[in-house]
Amino acid sequence: MSGERIFRVARGGAGETARYQEYRVPEGDRVTVLDGLLHIHRYLDRTLAFRYNCRAMMCGTCGLRVNGTERLACSTRLSAVPGRTVIVEPLRHLPLIQDLMVDFEPFFDAWRQVKPAFVPARAPRESGQAPDESVRVPDEPARIAPDAPERQVIDRHRECISSAICYSACEVVSVSPEFLGPAAMTRALCLITDSRGGAREERLDLLNGERGCWRCHTHTTCSELCPKGLDPTAAIEQVKRILVRRSLLKLVGVYRPAASESSRT
Repeated sequence: MSGERIFRVARGGAGETARYQEYRVPEGDRVTVLDGLLHIHRYLDRTLAFRYNCRAMMCGTCGLRVNGTERLACSTRLSAVPGRTVIVEPLRHLPLIQDLMVDFEPFFDAWRQVKPAFVPARAPRESGQAPDESVRVPDEPARIAPDAPERQVIDRHRECISSAICYSACEVVSVSPEFLGPAAMTRALCLITDSRGGAREERLDLLNGERGCWRCHTHTTCSELCPKGLDPTAAIEQVKRILVRRSLLKLVGVYRPAASESSRT
């Protein structure tokens, strides 16, 4: 052990309403913020409330703020936190449950708005087909080639673990709580780019609306802090380009709604 660190943990509130309680935590070369919280809970204060699960940067459960910056507690080593005092606070923009635990409902409500599940595209009706037979089941699974342009877009943005770190770090959410947020719009880009999917126009209309991409001020904080190294800012900019192209094509009267349109944008 190389010494101790002082954990100053928000208790019972958030922001100006929070009271802070200090604990002394042993520090080692590989000790993380989560290790420190577990030490507090096991040996110093059983009432401290926080979340964790996988401890391997896979579940996104242990998101919080360390010295004012959004982090995953399981991957943030104390050796990387400057100073002797480690200030630990809950994520922003989400209702507080207790101590470091927040309610993710606003975050996942934004996900629900963009229809995060894959919606199969409806195939054109064939001659003589009844209306209730408009969905044709293909003989083989629909595939996207690894080198297809749409695959290149999707692969850059599909590993989100729903940690809400980008949502907490987003300053637009601070002033516009109805804003969908970076994670939801990144997910939407993956779906509207997929040529096999449907509901593309419905998603684009939502992203083009009051809660959508035009509220983004391109601060890039979401991309800088994403624990999986994704680039939500680039995803939102891609959505803007798709919407501009759609508007121009509609203006000249040549727009044809199709799921594959985004792969050529």
